[in-house]
Amino acid sequence: MLKSYEATYENGQIKWLSDKPQLKLARLIIIVLEEIPTPTKIPKRTTPAHLIGKGKTLGDIVSPIVDEEDWEYLKW
Repeated sequence: MLKSYEATYENGQIKWLSDKPQLKLARLIIIVLEEIPTPTKIPKRTTPAHLIGKGKTLGDIVSPIVDEEDWEYLKW
């Protein structure tokens, strides 16, 4: 049965990136990626500085601020 494990090889040393296989004897097939991909960081969304602290909640978060009868007028 084949199982895959990820490791890096530096100066003759193998560094396991995940769980190390628990084997005493094994035959290995090694695939070499010539370039190690750098992890891409997705920038975290932040609130613009000029908007911080300026928001206001005008009604109850659970119920609407206006009566249901007025909903039709809001569609205009």
